[in-house]
Amino acid sequence: MKGFLLGVLATVIIVGAGLWYRNASEHSSQPIACPMDALVCPDGTSVGRTGLSCTFPICPPPNVSLPDVGISFAIPEGFSTTEVSDDSSVAAYQMKEASSTSNIIIRQYAITASSSALDTIKQTAISSASGMPVSATLFSSKTLGTHRFTVVSIERFEGVVDTAYYLAREADVLRFDAIDQGVTSWTDPKLDTSKLPANAALQKLLTTLQGN
Repeated sequence: MKGFLLGVLATVIIVGAGLWYRNASEHSSQPIACPMDALVCPDGTSVGRTGLSCTFPICPPPNVSLPDVGISFAIPEGFSTTEVSDDSSVAAYQMKEASSTSNIIIRQYAITASSSALDTIKQTAISSASGMPVSATLFSSKTLGTHRFTVVSIERFEGVVDTAYYLAREADVLRFDAIDQGVTSWTDPKLDTSKLPANAALQKLLTTLQGN
């Protein structure tokens, strides 16, 4: 009988010790020491690892992440999210002023097996005014941040100036449109469209672009 009681007592002690150890492991009073590395957000700010799993938190605004597209960037000051305009659009931003409206639209086009990035650009660079493809002779290139873009003047008609910046990737092409509306000097041949509000803002956005 005495041996039986000692056996029961030993079992209770072992089980109790196991439960105490498990509880201590799961609810340790010691702070978790996460690695000191930091994630640099598109706008240049940094966030450190936090929480029990030591993961990076989401970069705060004006930073935006589009995980389905595989890119992130910082939205220029004054722009806010608006509705996308077509099936190819993945994001759109707008800034309204007294006499003008500036829009930034991001589109994604898949590169088909029988096509190439350049073919995709040519097929989607359609003039809104004429409905015809923009001549490839009007294409230019520009490096912004860590990416090189094909720049195409899509439209310049009745106060609307639309300039597209194409980013060719392995499986798709991203198109970033800067659309300035209410441009009174749109007929001026000396107009520097790169300095229009939407265009200048888009170039600033593209310098912060992260992703391949």
